[in-house]
Formats: sequence, C-alpha cells, structure tokens
Amino acid sequence: MAGILEYLTKAYEHQASDLFIVAGAPVCAKEDNQLRPLEEQKVLPDDTARLVQELYELAGRPMDEFFERGDDDFSFSVKGLARFRVNTYRQRGSQAAVIRVVSFSIPDWRTLSIPESVIRLSEETHGMVLVTGTAGSGKSTTLACIINEINCSRACHIITLEDPIEYLHRNQKSIVSQREIAIDTEDYLAALRACLRQAPDVILLGEMRDAETIHTAMTAAETGHLVLATLHTRGAVNTIDRIVDTFPGSQQDQIRTQLSMVLRTVVSQQLLPGTNGELLPAFEVMKVNNAIRSMIRDKSKTMQIDNAITSGGSEGMVSMDQSIVALYQKGLIAKQTALDYASSEENMKRKIGG
Repeated sequence: MAGILEYLTKAYEHQASDLFIVAGAPVCAKEDNQLRPLEEQKVLPDDTARLVQELYELAGRPMDEFFERGDDDFSFSVKGLARFRVNTYRQRGSQAAVIRVVSFSIPDWRTLSIPESVIRLSEETHGMVLVTGTAGSGKSTTLACIINEINCSRACHIITLEDPIEYLHRNQKSIVSQREIAIDTEDYLAALRACLRQAPDVILLGEMRDAETIHTAMTAAETGHLVLATLHTRGAVNTIDRIVDTFPGSQQDQIRTQLSMVLRTVVSQQLLPGTNGELLPAFEVMKVNNAIRSMIRDKSKTMQIDNAITSGGSEGMVSMDQSIVALYQKGLIAKQTALDYASSEENMKRKIGG
C-alpha cells in the first residue's frame, strides 16, 4: 500500500479537490465532483492510522490535540507539489482524514469564471465586503483572488486571519501578513483586536463566528479599514439576518443601523455541475445603495432586498437566479440543474420554460 506522499502526489496530478482516507474504503480523490478510488484495495484501521501519522510527520505537527479532542485542523506545504489543508478525525474508533488540495499559485480568476465585478471589489478602500456560501462553494478561492488583485495593484498592509491558511500570498506592491488561528494567534477575536494595532489597510477575516468578532469587524470597517470576511450563508437576505440574529434582541436595532452604514457588498456563490462535467460558479451580487441601506435598517423591509437586487443590474447587481439563467442560456448547465439550484423552482421554470 502506498505512503501518504504518493497519495498526495496522485491527488495533485489528477487535479482533485480533496483526498479521503477512511477505513473500510479505498483511498479516494474527488475529481469533478465525483469520488474516484486511487487504488482498488480498501484501507484498514491500521492503514489509516499509519497514513494519518505520516500526515503529521510531513506537517511537523504533534498529534496531541488530535488524540485529546478526536479531530484536528492544520495545513502544510510539500515543496514542488502543492499546499494541503487537512482535517483529521476519529470515526468508528479508527483514524480518518480529509485533505483539501490547494495550488501554490493563486488561480487566475478568469479561468474560474469569477465575474470581473466581483474582482473589482479589490478597489474598495474601506467598509465591509462579505463573501458567502455553503462549505466548499469556493469562498476562500474568490477571496484569495481579490486579495491577490489588491496585492498586485496598490501599496498597503494586508492582514489575513485564517483557520487554516490555504493560499500563500507573496509580497508584491503590498505587504501581506498571514496569521493562522491556533498557531500564530489564539483565536479570531484576539487576532482581530491585535491587528487593529498593526497598521492594516485590508483585513481578511476567515470566518465571523460570534457576536463579539462580528462587532469588532464592523467597528474596524467603520474606522477606515477594508474588511473582507466570509459567512456560511446563502444569499444576501440570509446573511443580514444571520448577522443580526447573532446579537441579543435588545441590540439588534443598533446592529442593523451599524451594518447598513459599513456594508458595501455581499457576494453569495455556489458551484453547479456543468454539462461538460466541470463545476461552474453562480454568483449573487448585492451592492448596498441608499434603498438597500434603508431595507437593512428596517426589519420589516429586509425581504424586499431580493427584488432590489433583481432590478439593480445598472448598479452591478445580479440575483442568483439571474446568474443561473445566464449559465443555462449559454448551454453550460442543464435545465434540471438550473431548477435544482434556483432560489425558486417555480420562478425558474417561468424564466427558462418548462
């Protein structure tokens, strides 16, 4: 049976997104949203324990936290190959791992079909920009492309707070400080508070997990910094509701007002299976204009935001369904895919027929 380095090399050469090591099944790579065994032989618990140990040896990381908690997150690089983001865990009493393959180079946003309007968010100089979507929808890659555009186009100090670090940014016109949670700093909140004393122009916050972190991020956006952050939400309305609902009821009106002033753009994305077998991104883009600012402040008007996005094309806005319709009309996705991923299947049927 192969060693972990051989499996990592195969995953990279096959352009897989993930590698799965779970007892009772072959070692599998995820390619074009399909699981493909890298060999026929199933791995046993002793095999997975050996492979997980080899992962920790490659990363130069002790296994204490994994043994104590039963799961662990970390990342490491293999020279000349790629960077890998790892989650190790126990299942049915055996050791297992899922490994995300991350290229050393920042991908070209054009080849990933990221709209230019999303990349031009790099031109923002203050306020808050949110990139949202479910796990595995490409949020980190989109943000990496935006950060790379800033890095290549203007002189500033970019601080990224990530758990774990995925893409490595080399200093171009900017200086990029990348801090990994639990290795370079205690947690997101401590890192965010500290970075406000580190003369940042741009702050990338890997995830806003609690009310205190969200409030600190909004304060940073108020005081002249550009804050880029992610949330595991689908759509601008759900994103706003998630942020507000994180706070006690007595604070929610104040948070709505503060959010309406600092928020610049919400990008929501998902990956759809294309007709050629590849995954294609669909994007909803909400730009915060005066009308939407008023809708954010007034809880009773929040549900009107979707209509404002749909009719805001002249200001660079696009709804998720509009993005999906465009993919369908270009022949890039099947009709059933458009219906499956639409915000409203009935509305999508009216737009594309059937």
